[in-house]
Amino acid sequence: MAPRRKVGRNAGAAATLAVLLAAQAGLPGPRAEGVAAGSPAARAPAAPAPAVVPLPGPPAPEAGTPKTVSATASPDAVPVPPASPPGAAALPSAAALPSAAALPSAAALPSAAALPGAAAPSPTATPSPAEASPAPAETAAPALPPPAPGDPVAEAVAARLADPGFTLIRRLTAKQREAMQAFYALGAFKAVWLTEAGWSDAAKAVIARLQAAGEDGLDPLAYPIPLLDPPNATAADRAEADLKLSAAAVLYARDARGGRIDPPRLSRFVTPKLDLPGADTVLTRLTPAGATAGGLLQAYNPAQPGYLALKAKLASLRAQQPNRAVPMVRLPKGPALKTGMRDPRVPLIRARFGLGGARDATAYDDGVATAVASFQRERGLKASGVLDPATVAALAGPTPGKQEADLLANMERWRWLPAELGRTHIFVNIPDYKVRVMRDGRVLDEARVIVGKPESPTPIFSGEMTYAVVNPSWTVPPSILKSQFLPGLARDPNYAARLGYQVVRRGNGIAIRQPPGERNALGFIKFMFPNDHAVYLHDTPNRSLFSRSERALSHGCVRVDDPFRFAQVVLGPNWPTERLQKLIGKGERTVMLPEKLPVHLAYFTLEADGYGGLRSLPDLYGVNARVKVALGLSTEALPPEAGQKPKTAGPKPPGTAPHHRDVAQQQGAPRPAPRRPVATATEPPEPAVVQPAPDYFGETGAIRRGWW
Repeated sequence: MAPRRKVGRNAGAAATLAVLLAAQAGLPGPRAEGVAAGSPAARAPAAPAPAVVPLPGPPAPEAGTPKTVSATASPDAVPVPPASPPGAAALPSAAALPSAAALPSAAALPSAAALPGAAAPSPTATPSPAEASPAPAETAAPALPPPAPGDPVAEAVAARLADPGFTLIRRLTAKQREAMQAFYALGAFKAVWLTEAGWSDAAKAVIARLQAAGEDGLDPLAYPIPLLDPPNATAADRAEADLKLSAAAVLYARDARGGRIDPPRLSRFVTPKLDLPGADTVLTRLTPAGATAGGLLQAYNPAQPGYLALKAKLASLRAQQPNRAVPMVRLPKGPALKTGMRDPRVPLIRARFGLGGARDATAYDDGVATAVASFQRERGLKASGVLDPATVAALAGPTPGKQEADLLANMERWRWLPAELGRTHIFVNIPDYKVRVMRDGRVLDEARVIVGKPESPTPIFSGEMTYAVVNPSWTVPPSILKSQFLPGLARDPNYAARLGYQVVRRGNGIAIRQPPGERNALGFIKFMFPNDHAVYLHDTPNRSLFSRSERALSHGCVRVDDPFRFAQVVLGPNWPTERLQKLIGKGERTVMLPEKLPVHLAYFTLEADGYGGLRSLPDLYGVNARVKVALGLSTEALPPEAGQKPKTAGPKPPGTAPHHRDVAQQQGAPRPAPRRPVATATEPPEPAVVQPAPDYFGETGAIRRGWW
């Protein structure tokens, strides 16, 4: 049986175009792939393989597998969760598709492979044998459908889209431009924003939203409004204006969903999966919407209460600042401009002052000079009408202050979260040291948490919690096994047993396992949401650490203060605390959640306090500072990236507590250089040799706290 082909969300725009054209013309389209009914899925993910080191000797039988219990059944039941059907890609509504008259004939329809801009196959996709075989020569694809006959604007649109030198707005990617080409091809390349008299109602609404982009913390100057003079505009002018407005709308929607910066470039621990809309999706939604198009475009911004609180504070702050209501423009470097000169920057100046109707938009004429002189007079500059460096700086506006920059950076991080957080979801704000279970906007449960230290930060991403494990065990990762336990076992066969660990034979090798119990690093229960970072929420034996005000003490996972109360909320009414506690000491058990719960590990240094104000929280990992620099809001020196440490040499001191993310990653994490701590009244010095049965996770001893 051929392996299932992996289909990405953002399939090539050209392939989508071919499918839609075929559907409109009545041709058979590609068959949708699905999942066989009744196929088993959504079982609890298997635990990572333990570290095994070859060891001579006969193999011993392995321990039995943990029992799995359902969140809605008795503890002894073994559930088989139903398979979740895959989501289907959204297609434009029938109303948004072109009429049959506007479509090319079936014979002229292109194949997906021949369309300009067809997406390359994903490197992770496994083609079927039919896809791997070459296509017959007689099925060669014809060219794209031609523009609407007798429509010079459509011909100009098609020509501009086919011109490889036409970059529209520089920040649009090649994939977005290909998606725009597919969108325009569906409509025979007709203009989508224009009427005979000028801009359509949808265009006017979109332009108004672009000009008000600053309300949502975006930069209006990033979405330049094309100039259009209907009485004098040629077909080429109209085509250019139509395409540029499409590009600006696409770019706004992308930025509103978090596309201004690439979060993983800030840190390898910042890995949200951004849901960036495709260009064809945005245009299909906006162009037929009329006067409501502006609201639809604005809706790409977050709508969560936390974001709206920051937005309201930004508006209040800017209302107190002079000249904030005046639009700004940042001009590229260039010479001083006087009347009679021409320069490619002049259209930006015209747009800033609302000047239109010029035959040559690049001409610095009397109208532009008069507007510049009036602006200079308002700013206390010499009203010469000459665009000199001082005027260019004044047009760019003031640099945001620290409070405004912090607001904008926090608003940007709201864009990293999914548009829908989930009716019921788990939300951890890392700098606030809190976890909340939310349902319909209200807090079902709130608990203190311990998060990762700056050198081992808790990652920022969203996932789905699927199950919990009661009485979890912990397997020593390879780095600790080889550097600590094997030398110890070579000196003393009872070394691991004295420390409370078990030696498990697996084939011709061994693994070291910490059994369930109150001294286990993970406590009595852990909550799993599979992810690339191998982090999760869990209990801890270090109870006294929750009394601290600053709780960045773990190696990345999130420790929960009251895990049984938290479990009762996420597992539902069938699992009260009393029932869970009866499982303690009865072996490792997996309890499936009644439904998957979205988990959001977020990072906000400004948070609404419930009284109309904002609380400032510490920038634990320097993420806020990095976002401000990436957005051009600050020129401060960046702090070291979270998790970056100088390399150290030498073995770890015996007895140092391990890092459980190594288990899943099968590699060691950065460790501090070995050193003997200074003795204090409450912390005795680290012993040179591990004493019998030390408490790895107790509250005394410098090496025994804060590792989990």
